[in-house]
Amino acid sequence: MKPVLVLILILVAFVPLKLKMEAACDRIMPGALSIDLREQIGQSAFIAVLGGFRSVMADLLFIDAYSAWERTDWTYLLLRLRQATELQPRAILFWEMAGWHMAWNAGTAAMEDDSKSPAARRRLQHDYLELGEDFLVRGIAYNPEKPQLYEALARLYRDKFHDHVRAAENFEKASRLPEHHSYDERFSAYELSYCEGREREAYDRLRTLYQRGELRTLYQRGEKERLPRLLNQLRVMEERLKIPANERIIP
Repeated sequence: MKPVLVLILILVAFVPLKLKMEAACDRIMPGALSIDLREQIGQSAFIAVLGGFRSVMADLLFIDAYSAWERTDWTYLLLRLRQATELQPRAILFWEMAGWHMAWNAGTAAMEDDSKSPAARRRLQHDYLELGEDFLVRGIAYNPEKPQLYEALARLYRDKFHDHVRAAENFEKASRLPEHHSYDERFSAYELSYCEGREREAYDRLRTLYQRGELRTLYQRGEKERLPRLLNQLRVMEERLKIPANERIIP
């Protein structure tokens, strides 16, 4: 009896606070509770959302999406990810995982499906790649101040679409935001070095990164930029651009 009473007291204290917090979140970034959403998640779940348990329902849907991934039920997975992200558009993890599941997991499974022709596999993989891209782009629209989604989108363009221009752009956007990874600026320059007509711009940026390491002490961030790949890429760019020997960083 005592544990039940404690649970009731916790709920009484927690629910008003939770409602207040979710109302504040909705004022910052409102998410429309549409008829379409009610049809997708069911009437009981929709009533729970209206009752203030929006984040709880989103978490449950996201957990159910994980179960769909384990079953390799890609259609059901897509449905649950759409529902979860619509309910909680400020949850960075939901968008990032949705993009990863579609582009990497579902896309790879499509290419390994022996029941389809090679052409059908490629088409299906491309569809999943575009779904992954769409999740990340929409996530950024809701969370433009978060570098994680720009980084995820940049990796998608680099590794799956092989679009070095857009990969460079998104790594650069991430590098301008608070809490970005230290490699974002460097990765942007790497991707730019593969873009025809922008080799000189890429070289100048790589050279700046190297010099930043030269001018700072061993314990500062700049020194960490002197990585083997950076040195190798500088060497390649100096050869490609025919930089005079006396101006090269790498002898």
